[in-house]
Amino acid sequence: MNRTTENRAEYLSLDDLSLGQVFRSGSFHLDDSQIKSFAREYDPQPFHLDDQSAGESFFGGLVASGWHTAAITMRLLVTSMPILGGIVGAGGEITWPRPTKPGDTLHVESEVLEIKPSRSRPDRGLVTVRSVTLNQEGQPVQILVSRLVVPRRQAAQAPIREDNHGDQLS
Repeated sequence: MNRTTENRAEYLSLDDLSLGQVFRSGSFHLDDSQIKSFAREYDPQPFHLDDQSAGESFFGGLVASGWHTAAITMRLLVTSMPILGGIVGAGGEITWPRPTKPGDTLHVESEVLEIKPSRSRPDRGLVTVRSVTLNQEGQPVQILVSRLVVPRRQAAQAPIREDNHGDQLS
């Protein structure tokens, strides 16, 4: 059974979130073959693909694409922030204060910064979350401040209709 068909009660709606609430992910270990594979497909720059070129670059060695770090962050967010309806972005800002390197083990710590129920759409709201992706030394490799569209629980629970025989209608 996938998360979209599991019990909705385990997911958080706008009404369940609180300012300062923190979510911590599991970890993800990254090696040089993963870095090179992602780079070949999505960001084919020498410092992501070739050890020698990377050694002569600004970075002084092989580093992951920032977009690779962002993709890993998204994977970790999906498994650590059980938001009703999924993590639906409505914009944000991303920075990479230091590179992600082969051998890094990443995890994400996210904090709810702002919760704004929508005035025009009472079935949802916007939540601002600051997600910091940290390496095994606790150093930030990415900081993402994102705005998420989060449904209200009342709107997400459609009433079950029954026909005259007590059978449920879809």
